[in-house]
Amino acid sequence: MTEIILVRHGETEWNVEEVFRGRIDVELNQTGIKQAELLAEYLSKRKIDAIYSSPLKRAVKTAEIVASHHRLDVKVAPGLIDFDCGDWHGLLRQEVQDKYKELYALWVRHPDKVKIPGGESLNEVTERAMNVLDDVIAKHEGTVVLLAHRVVNKVLICALLGLDNSRFWNIRLDICGITTFVYENGQFILAEHNNTSFLTQEARLSDF
Repeated sequence: MTEIILVRHGETEWNVEEVFRGRIDVELNQTGIKQAELLAEYLSKRKIDAIYSSPLKRAVKTAEIVASHHRLDVKVAPGLIDFDCGDWHGLLRQEVQDKYKELYALWVRHPDKVKIPGGESLNEVTERAMNVLDDVIAKHEGTVVLLAHRVVNKVLICALLGLDNSRFWNIRLDICGITTFVYENGQFILAEHNNTSFLTQEARLSDF
């Protein structure tokens, strides 16, 4: 049996400002560091055998704070890197809505049908993230943390539940949200979703 804990990284200023981050290497803000510390304290009560992270700083820093409680090294997995949002990188959500009206409306209604100019589709994200997960399942028993991003974790959740990416917006995933699957007898079983019970009122929540 393998337990897979999908975790979203802590807050950045671009989360607060609702800026499309994608592959831009934005660091955690002070609230994000506090969130990561609360996350780490919560997960310190569980036996974790390995921690994998997206290569971006906001994910690696969150993963390192978690790993410090378990004397583990963080394994960087390029396939967990954030969604390549192409021409939307660095734009405010409102700017995207204004500049790409039709495409943004399609993104909201049918995200599975969108490939952002200069970027990738959700199905491409699924393929590379599932490759990482398949490799993890092959290598590990016990509990493994995958520390990544909203889009990456949401498409993984869809895939593991047998849903296609048309259901992307049916899943909410807050900052530092924990979603756990148990892999047993060839199938993934959802055990918890978007657990942020460990965050204090001072630690803001956002699903953007």
